Amino acid sequence: MLKRILFAVFMTLIITGTTGFAEEAKKIQDNSFLLEEAYNQEDGVVQHIQAFQYMKNKTWAYTFIQEWPVPKQTHQLSYTIPVYHLNEDGNETGIGDVLLNYRYQLIPPKGPIALAPRLSLVLPTGDYKKGLGKGVPGLQINIPLSVELSDKFVTHWNVGATFTPNAKEPGGAKAHTLDFNSGASIIWLVTENFNLMFETAWNSSQSVEANGTKKVDNTLFINPGARFAINFKSGLQVVPGIAFPIGVGPSKGERGVFLYLSFEHPLF
Repeated sequence: MLKRILFAVFMTLIITGTTGFAEEAKKIQDNSFLLEEAYNQEDGVVQHIQAFQYMKNKTWAYTFIQEWPVPKQTHQLSYTIPVYHLNEDGNETGIGDVLLNYRYQLIPPKGPIALAPRLSLVLPTGDYKKGLGKGVPGLQINIPLSVELSDKFVTHWNVGATFTPNAKEPGGAKAHTLDFNSGASIIWLVTENFNLMFETAWNSSQSVEANGTKKVDNTLFINPGARFAINFKSGLQVVPGIAFPIGVGPSKGERGVFLYLSFEHPLF
């Protein structure tokens, strides 16, 4: 029933966005779901991103991201604020560890290839006693690569890691943890304003046990979805999207729904 309602809302938005509200074509570019695309914010443009993922085990995650060029596309600053509901771990809900991000446009998107490494400081804002964070600062690096295969197809690749020295478990035991992430996607630009997407995301996370040892958890999801853009003469671009994460391999049997909403507009 939930999927039917979401599908109906999504199709209504598509019809609305293509029958009078869109003003001019502006190609959708930096709006992936589980992955990062290697395109920094354009000069003078700020982006506000919201994402919500609900899984069948009743856990959910909400994320807010804001991205700024500093002052041009070569350098980008952003922050990421996550909120989690951990139904399986005591029904806890709260803010997670906040990220402060810097991204460098190493290869500008002037040709078919773009590369933009990101370095992030992970702040211990989540309550580690409730399983919402690791209790200490950490460092994260992610390397997104984007390749335009043709006018209709683009692929994106990510690889990254997060190091947390003396991460804590709820009882206070500590150990260094090292997490890894990787993923790939293919985007079909059906039109400039409507895209079909297929993402794959793998994560390997270490957590600290009560005796100070480390446990490794692996997840693997495929994420088919779609996004579309509503463009306005003011320069505002609104991009809603929907996807359906499906667990495979170590995540077999898990599934959910992913909702996305982005607002991108000139600073002045």
